[in-house]
Amino acid sequence: MADIEIGAAKRGRRAYSFDDIAIVPSRRTRDPKEVSTAWQIDAYRFELPIIAAPMDSVMSPATAIALGRHGGLGVLDLEGLWTRYENPEKLLDEVAAIDGPSATRRLQEIYAEPIKPELISARLQQMREAGVTVAGALSPQRTKEFADVVVAAGVDLFVIRGTTVSAEHVSGQAEPLNLKQFIYELDVPVIVGGCATHQAALHLMRTGAAGVLVGFGGGAAHTTRSVLGVSVPMASAVADVAAARRDYLDESGGRYVHVIADGSIGRSGDIAKAIACGADAVMIGSPFARAVEAPGRGFHWGAEAWHADLPRGERVDIGTVGDLESVLFGPSSVPDGTMNLIGALRRSMATTGYSDLKEFQRVEVVVG
Repeated sequence: MADIEIGAAKRGRRAYSFDDIAIVPSRRTRDPKEVSTAWQIDAYRFELPIIAAPMDSVMSPATAIALGRHGGLGVLDLEGLWTRYENPEKLLDEVAAIDGPSATRRLQEIYAEPIKPELISARLQQMREAGVTVAGALSPQRTKEFADVVVAAGVDLFVIRGTTVSAEHVSGQAEPLNLKQFIYELDVPVIVGGCATHQAALHLMRTGAAGVLVGFGGGAAHTTRSVLGVSVPMASAVADVAAARRDYLDESGGRYVHVIADGSIGRSGDIAKAIACGADAVMIGSPFARAVEAPGRGFHWGAEAWHADLPRGERVDIGTVGDLESVLFGPSSVPDGTMNLIGALRRSMATTGYSDLKEFQRVEVVVG
């Protein structure tokens, strides 16, 4: 694809968001009941290609268990309120009641409480006892500090998630996390990200990661684009990383790394478009934050919102639409794609004639 001249000294590549593209129907249709939305990463199979983002407004141990029982994967933020406080319910009530202008400052104060290793163990054990796949997330900065605790607690999938994660972090202040060595020595599969380019994704795949998260700068509660100027439109990012997956498959002699779209996925149509661009699954936050069971009480925020020095997110009031089951499976009482996410995905696949997710990745899309 040719670069576009921005000015005499700078050229840039045209990139597309999910809003810029649409899925094209084919000559064949099928019954939505005959469509499979299942996928598998490492030894773990899920009936839904849905991973809940590790955000305190979205995932508590209870909601992670509920999503797991519905066939998805809930990821608990192991640097969040549930690992800082024995009972964070009153704090969650407070966060929901804060006046807008003071929310960021109060979040910074609440999250200044130290992380307690014993609470990491207790929360993961609670999820394990419920019989669901156990997944927890740490930032790259905290991974070395708490990894042993997480693995000892019996995590099934380890997520290393940041605004952007590279395989070649450079620091003159501290020894950076050696991703390749860390993943090699770990006994559980690792999902790592975000990234948004072919080359960055290829480097992450070479570390031995089981899955790569695609995206940064997007999301309903993120202000990364306005604060840092960093953002990549998701349709192009997912397609680029899917190409890296294909190239790594050839390079490694058949090792498949899963591509997980993470960002700018607020409605059911975005899920379908992410898979159409090459994603194996999606990681979503705001759709689940709208469930009545969500810990955020109708508000939504991420780890960037309470960063001590440079917050790049905000607490947003997104309201509630229904319970978790109706968000996933309907029935929907609104026509905007925030409910019955799986029903909409099934219908999109059926309308274009595809029976499973791998096939659906080949669907035709147009720029409109």
